[in-house]
Amino acid sequence: MLNKNIPIPLYYQLKEKLSNAILQGELQPGALLPSERELSDHYAISRMTVRQALGEMVKEGLLVREQGKGTFVAEPKFNQGLLKLTSFSEDMRNRGLKPDSRILSVTVQEATPAVAAELRIGAEMNRQLIVFERVRLADNKPMAYETSHLPLHRFPELENETLHSTSLYKLLEEKYGLVIRYARQAIEVGLSRPTESDILGIPSGSAVLLIERTTFDADDEPIEYVKSVYRGDRYKLYAELYR
Repeated sequence: MLNKNIPIPLYYQLKEKLSNAILQGELQPGALLPSERELSDHYAISRMTVRQALGEMVKEGLLVREQGKGTFVAEPKFNQGLLKLTSFSEDMRNRGLKPDSRILSVTVQEATPAVAAELRIGAEMNRQLIVFERVRLADNKPMAYETSHLPLHRFPELENETLHSTSLYKLLEEKYGLVIRYARQAIEVGLSRPTESDILGIPSGSAVLLIERTTFDADDEPIEYVKSVYRGDRYKLYAELYR
């Protein structure tokens, strides 16, 4: 039970109790929590207090609410480091998960001015790109929606390759002798659009991470420009900072 004789707010006590149950594995991901009324009766506190505790946990990503179904324990978030360049496939394997991709489309397109600038494709150059649209999966669960742009003249016949369970970076290294050196990445928070929400299996308007990345080879030439939409309920970003 909660202690009403100490200065710690009751909502905070309930939040800590439920949070600890999640962290210690007593409440597993996907578990349905008791209703607000049941929690209110069990802990002898008001439903408003229960609602405040659960609301805080939803904001912190520990719980998710589903309209008409209830409140559930959220799937754990993956830490995404900011200082090391790895492919999605490598990252998932390092976490003990099975990476996969669902190819939505593979097309050859003319570079838009914005993408041409990112890939340093001048007006006199071949401006055709190979564009991959993919859903990135881990253990068959959608994690990200990704659109990759690569210059066709650098990677002929790449559009014929199968990229369901193969790392694109590994393929570029093995087939084209590419040495990937570094990438520049921009990250912002946004809300999912209807199409992205359908692809990722999340409600429209959900919080997502919008990532744009340009990857460079050993000669400091850009070889890929990618735009990704990552599920905000499954990812968090971290970095180690040194003084």
